[in-house]
Amino acid sequence: MSIDIAAIERMEQRPLPGHGAFLELAGYQRPDLNEVRLRSPAPKESAVLVLLYPRSGSMHTLLMLRPTYEGVHSGQVGFPGGHRELYDVDLRATALREFSEEVGAATGNVRVIRELTPVYIPPSHAVVTPVLAFAPRLGPTSPDPREVAGLIPTAMDHLLRDDILKRTRMFVKAVGRELVVPYWDIDGHVVWGATALMIAELRALFLEDR
Repeated sequence: MSIDIAAIERMEQRPLPGHGAFLELAGYQRPDLNEVRLRSPAPKESAVLVLLYPRSGSMHTLLMLRPTYEGVHSGQVGFPGGHRELYDVDLRATALREFSEEVGAATGNVRVIRELTPVYIPPSHAVVTPVLAFAPRLGPTSPDPREVAGLIPTAMDHLLRDDILKRTRMFVKAVGRELVVPYWDIDGHVVWGATALMIAELRALFLEDR
């Protein structure tokens, strides 16, 4: 496989590229995280698990499709995750717990590598921290139908291709107008917004490693 555990372990010490390059493509800036965290009420702290695991001879990550519902993330594609609870010792614990609850897979064999750059999501007033992790295998899954309309296993080799970057016109609630926004075309799914930023940083880390 082109990405192996040694490459993943190197991510632990690499400088984080952040989201600046992708935001330039998007044509608008997100609020400064330090300023956002001083607002009242404070934003909700959340985390998602960016799990890398071998599947069919290549490294994969796992995305999920949210169900259609009355909410800001209806029908969107993202990494499994959610809000931090009082009993979560840290955001890494949040990411692991939410992954297990939503995907229905055990996380006892998951090794956390590091946290990636947090993303502020204005519509839900949440700061989301992506947690990069590795598992030697993904065990049986049993997605929670209230949270997950479908799982999307995605090969990292596919995620690193240049031709999955596309653009489309859509209304961006954060700026209150329609924009031409960049997105990742993953198996026909439009992956944009916060998840697109996370994927852009993940791509940058591994492409720099090559």
